[in-house]
Amino acid sequence: MYCKNCGVEMNENQAICLKCGVQKDTGNSYCPNCGKPVADKAAVCLNCGVSLESGDKKKKGNYLNGQDKVTMAIITFFLGGFGVHNFMMGETKKGIMKIVGIFLCGISGIFALIDFVKILMGTYVVDPNKLI
Repeated sequence: MYCKNCGVEMNENQAICLKCGVQKDTGNSYCPNCGKPVADKAAVCLNCGVSLESGDKKKKGNYLNGQDKVTMAIITFFLGGFGVHNFMMGETKKGIMKIVGIFLCGISGIFALIDFVKILMGTYVVDPNKLI
């Protein structure tokens, strides 16, 4: 592991870099995996190929389209049959299909239950182009 601010090798248990004094995982000038310099705002190290985005940033961007997990689980449980959670996550097509499905045959409740379980397990993938 290397300091992201100065590129010096660090111990896994260190809280701060002993050379530059910054906290672990602070900075964006060097790759934390290989210690080589990286371009400003780069997403991937060109030397070793490791992702340079922090875990929180990746999770917030992809998982539930940045929405809070607990809030989305509650909304899915109570209003999921109407597709409210889909509209909140930017899945308009899927939301419209659930509204149509709830009035035609009531099947949307089953899909909402599946979405609810996926949200709780952390496996729900937001895909605005997917219908179901």
